[in-house]
Order: sequence, then structure tokens, then C-alpha cells
Amino acid sequence: MVRREETNQVPPLEGVNLFRSDRPLCDALSAVAPQASSGELDDIGTIAGSANAIALGFDANENPPQLRAYDANGEQIDEVRFHPAWHRLLEYATSFGLHGTAWNDQAPVPHLRRAVKFYVWSQVESGHGCPISMTYAAVASLRVQPDLARLWEPRFTARAYEPALEPIARKHAALCGMGMTERQGGSDVRANATRAIPCAGGGPAERYLLDGHKWFCSAPASDAFLVLAQAPRGLSCFLVPRVLDDGTHNPFRIVRLKDKLGNRSNASAEIELHDTQGLLVGEEGRGLSAIVEMVNHTRLDCMIGSAALVRQALAQAVHHARHRRAFGALLADQPLMRNVLADIALESEAATWLALRVARTVDDDDALLRRIGTALGKYWVCKRAPVLVGEALECLGGNGYVETSILPRLYRESPLNSIWEGAGNINALDVLRILRKQPEALAALRAQWSAALAEPRIARAAAEFDAALADGDALEARARFVAERAAMLWQAALLLQHAPAFVSDAFLRSRIADEAGRALGTLPAHCALNELVARASPHTQAVSA
Repeated sequence: MVRREETNQVPPLEGVNLFRSDRPLCDALSAVAPQASSGELDDIGTIAGSANAIALGFDANENPPQLRAYDANGEQIDEVRFHPAWHRLLEYATSFGLHGTAWNDQAPVPHLRRAVKFYVWSQVESGHGCPISMTYAAVASLRVQPDLARLWEPRFTARAYEPALEPIARKHAALCGMGMTERQGGSDVRANATRAIPCAGGGPAERYLLDGHKWFCSAPASDAFLVLAQAPRGLSCFLVPRVLDDGTHNPFRIVRLKDKLGNRSNASAEIELHDTQGLLVGEEGRGLSAIVEMVNHTRLDCMIGSAALVRQALAQAVHHARHRRAFGALLADQPLMRNVLADIALESEAATWLALRVARTVDDDDALLRRIGTALGKYWVCKRAPVLVGEALECLGGNGYVETSILPRLYRESPLNSIWEGAGNINALDVLRILRKQPEALAALRAQWSAALAEPRIARAAAEFDAALADGDALEARARFVAERAAMLWQAALLLQHAPAFVSDAFLRSRIADEAGRALGTLPAHCALNELVARASPHTQAVSA
């Protein structure tokens, strides 16, 4: 074999601390919570950027889960089997406390620190973040029913991973999934047909028998699930354990695993419930109010996860451009490529700032701002992710389109967070619903950019937002505009207050004043393109955190 001399090849992006090398992330954390400790964040950043962690992400996606419906004797067991890489990723995630640990963490701003860890670790592999995110969010809903929370919360918050299905009394740690969506209703969960019949008199924490189906059950290998079903007094929320107290398996038939566009490492299932035991969470007929906290927290993770996908795609694109030469120069030194990278970097930074600011509202117990911030942030950041990741992929050319690159996986993953927990229209309409029904939420939102109204461009954009909100006849049709404008106003105010001037100036020119074109890579020439790309580079360690 003739050995070819390899030239102009890009080395793999590994051995980089994904926390410390992310300057916008470190700056945002310092501004939003200067009291936050960064020690554990440094640790997770080092592991997340290692060659070993990167390999685990590839292995988990190249070896998707398999359904083993029956054992050798023909007994129905409905087991989901995963590659060892999946289990190793979950071991890391739970040891870092990315699931429910924040709920009993006594250090300052536990939910914000958990959000940063989730952002960093999500760049390794997104699929296993599904059970992690749902377990985190389930604690908020279970606290509606203290009797159940006393038993389950310690397991959902333990820094351990125990995949074996056992009665919860025998386990130190557990994970939680969710079953809301049905075939006939989709996002309209009020149309759910699954029935719940009380075993005795019924009531909070009491046992019911559930019969029906779920078109999407997330993470079916979990220890328990929050499930919506129609009880005698209406739509209600139930905690459904996978294994009963006596060690027998709760009837829980996995019909099939979904063959999905992305999120390949994670199992999503269609299930059937027949006399399946569930414990009522909250009051009968109050299922939506019981599960809404879980939905809000998983929506927050959708926003964080999308910001993380964009960051990883951007880091790969900048890394490639700094090492690859074409037409006599490094790609990073060529003006048009530099404009594209700077434009992606600008929006990536804005997404990161908004995600961390909304995460901080959980620690502040600011219910109003958290509710509206989660809805509009989930809409806008998740909606932009596929565009940004796709543009980053194109920076690598054909190399970005082949599976040995991480970019195809990021690209397939990028639409998911906009669909999960309510697609774009659902979240945009949710923004309108909150603003219409809660004037105090609108006041809390406007307060986020009120200090920046001295900037004429922000003042004009705020006036456009107010005018759209006042147009009652056309308001629903413009729900996406309202959510988009609110998100970008908040991002602009955050960048103007905290980010370097060259960042906020470019954002104001391109996103608020519309001096750029519709495609990425159309920033005005006088924007600080070199500085924006340098700030986004994964090769420059952040000075502070």
C-alpha cells in the first residue's frame, strides 16, 4: 500500500474544557449569578470535552435501543436494552446531579448551576438528556402531592444511576418518564381518552386502574411515569410505577419503539395500559395544573439544550475554519466565512444569555417571569437552532455532511426541542395566553428591557411589540412575531447591559435595526467580525467565571 502524505486536515476537537473555553457562557454566569461556584463546572467541562466522552456519544447513537418484548419462554417482559455507552452517559449525568439534585442542593443558585451543567453536558450527547430532564422536572410536579414526594423525591435527586427495574423501596436512585400524548389528540391533551378508575374511593395519592394508550411515552425504561388520564371528575395526573411494591411488573405494554429522525440513542415508545396501577397526583380533574410545572421545567431544558446544540455546532465550525485552508488562506481569515461564523456566534451568545437568565428565575422563585420567559425562550431559541446548526454544518462543506463528523447528529437533533413539549405554534400561542390573562406577567416582561429603552433601536422595537400586542383582530395570527420580538428585545437588553460593546452593537444592528439580510453571514461590514469569531473560539480559555 502506498502511504499518502496527509495535508490540510483538521484535527478532532477534543481535550477542550467545554465550560472554561465558552467565554459567553462564563460571562453570562458571572453576570447572572456572581456568587455561583464554578469548581464542579470546570470538572464537567473537562470530561465533556474529552475524547472518551465524545466516543460515548457516537457509540450511543450508532447503537440505538432495542425492544425485547418477550423472554426465551415466551413471557412478555417489555424490556428496552441499551448499548453500554448509554448507561455510561447516564452514570456521568446523574453523578453530576443533572437530574433532580438541584431541588435539594443547598449551595447558591442550584438550578442555575444545574442549567449550566446541563448546557455543557448536552454537547456530548442529547438523547440521554431526555430522562435526565424529565426526572428533574418531575420533582416539581410531585411536590403537589407530598405523600408521593416523600417516597420518590429522594430517589429522583440521588447522585446515582440504577437501571435495574425493581420496586422503588429497594432502590436508592430512580428516573422518571412521561406519557401524555395520544394518537387522536397530539398536543391537545384534553382530548385524551385513557381512562382511570379508582380502586376504592379515589382521591389524592390513592390507587387507580388506567386503561388506554399513549402514542409517545418518553424514556420507557424509567422507574415511573407521569401520565394524564380521564378520571371520573376529568383529566387527572397519575404517577405510574413500572414495578409494583410486591415486585411484579405493572401492566405496561411497549407496542413499539419509534423510528425517529434524530435522538437515536433514546427510546421513545408507543405503549398500552391495561389495568395499570397509577397513583393520583393532586386532585381529580386538575391534571393539567398538576403537570404544568413538569412541562415548564422540561421546556426550560429544551431552550438550554438547543442553545447547547448551537454552541457545539459553532465550536466545530470555528475549529474547522481555523485549521482548514482553501484558495490560499485559512477559512477563518476569509471575509465571507468570517461573517458567517460571526453571525452564528452572535446568535449563539444571545441564546446562551437568555437561557441562563430564565434559569435564574427558578432560583429566585419568580413564577411570573419564569412562566413567560420559558414560553418565549423555548419558542425562539428552539426555533432558531436548526437554521444555525445547518449553517455551521455548511462551514465544513462535505466533511460536515458525513457521519464521522458530529454535525449530522447535531443537525438531526436540532428540530426536536422545538417539537417536544409543544411545537412552535403551541408555545407562541402560550405566550399570548399568558400576556392576555396575566397583565402582571406582561409588566414583568417589559421590565426586562425597560432600562435599555434609552437606546433608540430598542425603543423602536419595543414600540413595535406593543403595537402588535394591541392589535386584537390580528393578534393570534401574529403570535410568532410577538414571541420573537419579545425574545430578541430581552436578548438585546441583556447583551447591552453585560456583553462587550462589539457584541451588543452587532446584535442591535442585525437583529433589532434590521441592517443585515435574511440569511446568516450578512452582518454589516463595520461589525467587529474578527472579535466575534475570536470570542466564540473553543481554543481561548475564558478569563473568569
